[in-house]
Amino acid sequence: MSIKIGIVGYGNLARGVETSLHLQKDMELVAIFSRRSGITSVSGVPVYGMDELLTFKGKIDVMILCGGSATDLMEQTPMVAKHFNCIDSFDTHAKIPEHFANVDKVAKANGHTAIISCGWDPGMFSLNRVYAESILPQGTSYTFWGRGVSQGHSDAIRRIDGVLDARQYTCPKENLLDEIRHGQTPTVDAYTGHTRECYVVASDGADKQKIEQSIKTMKNYFVGYETTVHFISQEELDTHHKGIPHGGFVLRSGETKKGTRHVIEYSLTLDSNPEFTGAVLVAYSRGLYRLANHGGKGAYTVFDIAPAWLSPHSAEELRAHSL
Repeated sequence: MSIKIGIVGYGNLARGVETSLHLQKDMELVAIFSRRSGITSVSGVPVYGMDELLTFKGKIDVMILCGGSATDLMEQTPMVAKHFNCIDSFDTHAKIPEHFANVDKVAKANGHTAIISCGWDPGMFSLNRVYAESILPQGTSYTFWGRGVSQGHSDAIRRIDGVLDARQYTCPKENLLDEIRHGQTPTVDAYTGHTRECYVVASDGADKQKIEQSIKTMKNYFVGYETTVHFISQEELDTHHKGIPHGGFVLRSGETKKGTRHVIEYSLTLDSNPEFTGAVLVAYSRGLYRLANHGGKGAYTVFDIAPAWLSPHSAEELRAHSL
C-alpha cells in the first residue's frame, strides 16, 4: 500500500517535493493545494484551491507544507495539523520553540502527528550538530552556509530603485574552514565566518554607487558582513546565476583527552536548494507516517525520528547492506 501525499503550496519547494515523490515507489502524490488559481502541476496531478483542502480528510496520509516561514507556516501548519498529519520546513530558528508549541497543541488535541523544521538547516545540519556534540562533549561546534544563493537577500536587492535583477551568494571564509579542519578553534559567528557576494543588473542610467551603498547599509541583511557588489549584464546573470545552489558545513573540533584531538565534518553541496529540501521532506514523510501508525501524537522534529523509519528498506535489508 502506498503512502498518500498531499502538497500545500506550489512554488519552488513544492516542485522539489513533487520531483522527489516520483522516485519513491511506496508513495503516491494525490493532490496539490494552492492559493493561486489556474495552476497546472508539472506531473499532471490535480491542483485544488485551499478551500477544498478539508474535502480530502481521510484520503491523504501526510500533508507536506511548502509555504514560506516568514508569513505562511506559523499559521498554516497548526491549521493543517488540526485535520491531517503534516510536515513543514519552518526555518526561522528563533521562532522554532513557539512554532513547535503551537503545532504540538493542535495536533495532540485532534489526534494527529506533525514534524516541523525539516530540511537541511534546520534538519540534517541539526542532526549532525547533535551527533557531533554528543560524541565529543568537550569541543567547539561550527556551522557555515554556502556557497549558495540566499533567495531572501536576492529579493531584498531587487527591491532597490534602479535594480532590474540580482543574486546574492553567502560564502564561508575558506581560511577559517582550513583552521578548524587542522584542529584550531577560532572564535567565529555568522558575520565573521561569511562574506556576501552580490551580482546586480542595473537599469540604464542608474546610479551604481548609490545602489552599492544601499546594499551595504541594509540593516538585517548586509550590515556587519564583508559585502562585495558586482554589476553585470542580464545576459551574464541569466547564463551564470540562474540556479538556486546552496550547501554548507557542520564541524566540531574536540578532544577525548588532552592532546588527542578529533574533527568531525559534515558537508552538503547542492545544485538546487529547494529540490534537496523537498527530498528531505519526502523521506521524513515516510518516518512521520510510520510514527503516526505507532500511535505518536503531537509535534516532533528530526531528532525524534529513527533513521530506519526514513528508509523504504526493511530492517533486515538495512542490517545486511547498510550497517
